[in-house]
Amino acid sequence: MNAFFIVLLIISIHFVLSSTTLANTQFHDFVGVNGVCFVTYYKRNHLLVSNRHGILQLGTPWADGPDRITQCPIQPGASYTYRFTIINQEGTLWWHAHSRWLRATVYGALVIYPRIGSTYPFEPPKLEIPILLGQWWNRDIIDIQNQAMFSGAAPNISDAYTINGQPGDLYRCSNKDTMKFYVESGDRILMRVINSALTQQLFFTIANHKLTVVGVDGLYTKPFTTTTLMLGPGQTTDVILVADQNPGNYYVAARAYESAQNAAFDNTTTTAILAYKYAPCSGQIGTSFKPILPNLPNYNDSATVTAFTTQLKSPDNVSVPLDITEDLFFAIGLGLVNCNPGPTCQGPNNTRFAASMNNVSFQLPQTTSLLQAHYQNIPNVFTIDFPPVPPTPFDYTGNVSRALWQPVPGTKLYKLKFGSQVQIVLQGTAIVSTENHPVHLHGYSFYIVGEGFGNFNPGTDTAMFNLIDPPQRNTVNVPVGGWSAIRFVADNPGVWLMHCHIDSHLTWGFAMSFLVENGPGRLQSISAPPLDLPPC
Repeated sequence: MNAFFIVLLIISIHFVLSSTTLANTQFHDFVGVNGVCFVTYYKRNHLLVSNRHGILQLGTPWADGPDRITQCPIQPGASYTYRFTIINQEGTLWWHAHSRWLRATVYGALVIYPRIGSTYPFEPPKLEIPILLGQWWNRDIIDIQNQAMFSGAAPNISDAYTINGQPGDLYRCSNKDTMKFYVESGDRILMRVINSALTQQLFFTIANHKLTVVGVDGLYTKPFTTTTLMLGPGQTTDVILVADQNPGNYYVAARAYESAQNAAFDNTTTTAILAYKYAPCSGQIGTSFKPILPNLPNYNDSATVTAFTTQLKSPDNVSVPLDITEDLFFAIGLGLVNCNPGPTCQGPNNTRFAASMNNVSFQLPQTTSLLQAHYQNIPNVFTIDFPPVPPTPFDYTGNVSRALWQPVPGTKLYKLKFGSQVQIVLQGTAIVSTENHPVHLHGYSFYIVGEGFGNFNPGTDTAMFNLIDPPQRNTVNVPVGGWSAIRFVADNPGVWLMHCHIDSHLTWGFAMSFLVENGPGRLQSISAPPLDLPPC
């Protein structure tokens, strides 16, 4: 790869870590970790921004990182120091590029350990293994993006999936580079699984072993045991594995969950090897000792996805917002833009692919970032008229009129008063195809109080909400042909992007932003921009 970047993490004055794949932080005796800095240098002919996915950035929205939302990109050869405080967060998150599709290869784990003197809310593991699931193209990813944006068609599918950067020995020519995780019989292992793939939800499993889920998206869960995980792009899942099988080699495997109808996708399988130490070698047993391959769900197995997600719950009863002051309903999904037949009109039936939320196809500003425009009162950059409900209600998961397939481009924000108690129903549509969408909200974790298939019915579905111990996440997989309901308190001032974490959908316009107003307290307002904020 002809790119060079360094990520440096400094924790207060206690210690320094330098890593290109894993960043560790540790809680101390105060509410958070102070003085945390990511310094990114990038030398290539591409612009870069870096996002610490899932870090709340309370009071430090300038350190969030999405391109032209909270900053303009870092110019080639330049640098920017991300300064922020981690407050009351613990578990597995990650960092990645957040400009164009560069996060295909620029990403890593970000682990927040328990406070010094405390421990996990489960039996401590002997080993910890970060597992980053990725996606690989044999061509430069920016060339792939440029081709898709020029033609209006879907991007070329990937050539491989990866585990910690390696495709595994089921791919041609990858036999020698298969990742191996060495364990001993009886070991208790905490695996921190991250879906870093650019465009694909993934199933994950390990042959003959059970996985006990203990955390998601940097938050603990009620433990439950399963054999298969499903992670949307951007999601993390912490699992405990006990090495309780006969000593041997067992495949760790991941492959696509693809819910869209008639969509091309990469149907290959990436593997690593869980290798028991002291397992019989091939000379002792007289034959080749091949790893055992697990059974993976079918590519479109939504029943397995539902069975997994419905088991996720907070570890204890939680304070879910009940006095809702902002009741929002977002219709989400793809669309098609009519165009003249030709090389730039290669989508279905001579169209260009688009995507939207409430029929608004999000457009990034061109001259500054949204946060700078808000803070500095720069006019004509955005409007604050994002619709709270679809402009035209329709049968969202039924036979949708073609008159509703073409969204309207715009840079529209939705303003929230500080302290608002917010509910958003994310309603998938059947425009182009029903599909599972991983929707991520910057600056917040939220409670997933309900999910279902078909059109959301406020009269009956609201009564079924889990308001006792719903799971808390920063990325929700909206079910294929269905809906998810989330709740949070708007207590973090700034401009916060909500978007589909399938990057092609984001590029097509599947996004919007909230503008959360300042609160009354001294620490409830947006701080001044840092002096080294990249120029626009």
